[in-house]
Formats: sequence, C-alpha cells, structure tokens
Amino acid sequence: MATITGETARAYNDLVEINKTAAKGYQEAAEGVSSPDLKSKLSELSQQRAQFVSELSQHAQQYGINTENETTVESVVADAAAAVHRGWINLKSAVTGQDDSAILGECETGDAVALQSYETALRSTELPAEARNVLQKQHGEILSAKNWVTQQKGTR
Repeated sequence: MATITGETARAYNDLVEINKTAAKGYQEAAEGVSSPDLKSKLSELSQQRAQFVSELSQHAQQYGINTENETTVESVVADAAAAVHRGWINLKSAVTGQDDSAILGECETGDAVALQSYETALRSTELPAEARNVLQKQHGEILSAKNWVTQQKGTR
C-alpha cells in the first residue's frame, strides 16, 4: 500500500466536499430551470456527483482516510465558496425569472472550480496510482458535463 500523506488526505477531503456541493447545486439548478429536458439532465448530474462522493469516500477509506470527520482549512474555504455559489444560483434564478441560461452559467462556473480542484489534486506526486485513476476518470466526466452545460447555455 502506498504511503498516504496529509496532501493526499486533503485532496480526498476537498474533492468530497466539492462534489457534495456540486450535487446540491445541480439539484437546485434542476429545480430552477423551466425546461423538462434540462431538469432531467441536471438531476442526473446531481446524482453523478453524489456517486462521486460515494466513490471518493470508499476509496479514501481504503487508505485510512475518513472523509466524514476530517475538515481542513481548505475544505472549509471551498465549502464557504460553494455555499456562496449556490446562493448565486438562487439569486440569479429569482432575479431573472428562472432564466435557464443564467442558471446553466452558474453550473458552468461550478464545474470550472471543480475541474481546477481535480487538476490540483492530480498534480500531486504523492497520489497513489489507483487514486490517480479514479480522479482522472471523474475529472473527465466533469469536463464532459461542463462542455454539455456550455453547449446548452449557448442554445437558450
């Protein structure tokens, strides 16, 4: 088993928090859009991010990392920023009268932040190979989702 450092534990904790926030954000976005197709896809993305939380938490446990109880300064900051982001989704949907394009724009921003966090974690030289594979897979799925959101935003 690879040696697990504080850097690896922090990466897992931060990514779990980011995905928890994304799951909530996508669910709120799904509730805010008017298009039934968008509601369905955004709900799917919410479920995808909840699945990422589960995968990351289970994987972290294999390395003795408890993502439920550990809080780092970085994860508190990320969670605070994410809460502000969720507030923007609510605010924009209220101000713009449930404007689907504005809501999609907020989803796009959230995914951009998530991608940056994954890229930071993937730059770590201390990340075990198996963990790197999981993070690369999830990063690719988030990038795909972000590209889909960007495309949808352009058509609304």
